[in-house]
Amino acid sequence: MSAVIIAGENRMSRAFVKEDSNDEPQDLPGRQLSGLPNYVTPQGRAALQDRVTELSAARRSLAAERSDDPFQRQRLRLLERDLSYYENRLKSAILVDNSGCDSGEIRFGAVVTVKDDAGTPQKFVIVGEDEADASVGKISWASPLASALLGARAGERLSWKRESGETRLEIIAVNYQKS
Repeated sequence: MSAVIIAGENRMSRAFVKEDSNDEPQDLPGRQLSGLPNYVTPQGRAALQDRVTELSAARRSLAAERSDDPFQRQRLRLLERDLSYYENRLKSAILVDNSGCDSGEIRFGAVVTVKDDAGTPQKFVIVGEDEADASVGKISWASPLASALLGARAGERLSWKRESGETRLEIIAVNYQKS
């Protein structure tokens, strides 16, 4: 905690003092949904199920403690909010399994290798919104990059419009993972 020393006294800064210690934290807003169809790969559906199972177990464990600690009650509310979100995502999931597809066209679930103007190759997998993780090359089917790629084939060149300008990409390969 931060303290302010005034004329030899140790007083707490008002920024760190709760006005009424009996106040419960405010209700948490729900997690936002995009309103788009909830397409998932088989791996994405399994990950949603695993997350629901994990959050359900954590909620049961925390609820069993029945504490008067406001921070624990807040953690329980966070768990309940997240559990509700993932349960709804699992219920609304639309499984799209293009594993083993050999059309050559970029579709949902495709593993796409592209090369930019500088010749730098990159690999992307087109997945559902909850599966997307750009740091490992998983991009949402609804992202601008996926929108530019969908329907294209190996050997095609296309432009991807970004805030920083337009990037030209050449599609090197289109593959689909086996389930």
